[in-house]
Amino acid sequence: MTQGAGQGPEAERTATLRDFRVPAYVHETGPYADGTHPGNAVPAGDEAYPEGYTPTQRDLPVINRGDTLQLPVEPVPAPPAPQPATGPGPLYVVGDVHGYLDELVAALQEQGLIDASGQWCAGTTRLWFLGDFTDRGPDGIGVIDLVMRLSAEAAAAGGYCKALMGNHELLLLGAKRFGDTPVNSGAGTATFQAAWLLNGGQKTDMDRLQDHHLQWMARLDAVEVVDGYLLIHSDTTAYLDYGDSIEAVNDTVRETLTRNDADEVWDLFRKFTKRFSFRDEGGSDAVRTLLDTYGGTRVVHGHSPIPYLLGEVGSEDGEEGTGPVVEGPHVYADGLAIAMDGGVTMAGKLLVQQLPLND
Repeated sequence: MTQGAGQGPEAERTATLRDFRVPAYVHETGPYADGTHPGNAVPAGDEAYPEGYTPTQRDLPVINRGDTLQLPVEPVPAPPAPQPATGPGPLYVVGDVHGYLDELVAALQEQGLIDASGQWCAGTTRLWFLGDFTDRGPDGIGVIDLVMRLSAEAAAAGGYCKALMGNHELLLLGAKRFGDTPVNSGAGTATFQAAWLLNGGQKTDMDRLQDHHLQWMARLDAVEVVDGYLLIHSDTTAYLDYGDSIEAVNDTVRETLTRNDADEVWDLFRKFTKRFSFRDEGGSDAVRTLLDTYGGTRVVHGHSPIPYLLGEVGSEDGEEGTGPVVEGPHVYADGLAIAMDGGVTMAGKLLVQQLPLND
């Protein structure tokens, strides 16, 4: 049965100071019901959720000479130099990675985007990551390092590797910048540090986080249109709160982070955690509103795991082979929305998909 908005088993959480305790890693359903999966702690009581918050659980010519007579030979013209391919290369998108570096490398290799040594080998291919590189999985900083390196290698080959801002980038930035500074969550006082821990923050990521990682995350775009696809992280219309054009939204997000106001950044994080705007009744209308405003003919997003969009989760006893079955992206909302979060954090699949999608 499809879960309604605000009732996902693996929710993005915001914590109030009065409710934050030593995390009791709880997963109400799915393959990690025994609490072994990192980052699934939940605050006690529904009062921890701020108003409007919606949770859910890559030749030289050869000249022949005679014996006694030498004839003049016209030089053979060199073959024309190969011309670069006209137009951009193929387009790929990557769903939420959440620190699962090994799974990401395997998926990129399977698609022929990187070689056995992890180097870019896709020439002029264009690759977009849809955000959420860290938290829950074991090596979020390793994921960021890989994406940053592939960005340079792809550009040198005539292609590109780019990334969007996800809610977990905002969460990690906030935890690093503001720590335990109180913010107004709309449901009492909260802190970025508490929310980061409750949403799978990994101490090893924080220990390895450096200034160049922070600068890279803070400059990420929130919205982009490529080949008629509107690329966003979250399946929400909250982007409309930040501008009526792609440039305006991206500028507003960057300016908000530059001002370094904890309450403003918290509000940005809270809105980026909203989800399921395209799933239920009126979902296709919500997608059309975004497309009419920002351009494109289809939305591609991450953030909400496909098993939750479908109302499918794994067995509560965690038996092998009972996890969510995700083979590829999920197309819904009258064919206008493409979901790319395969649920790697819940034993699903890390998706790397070429567009256009044959569906």
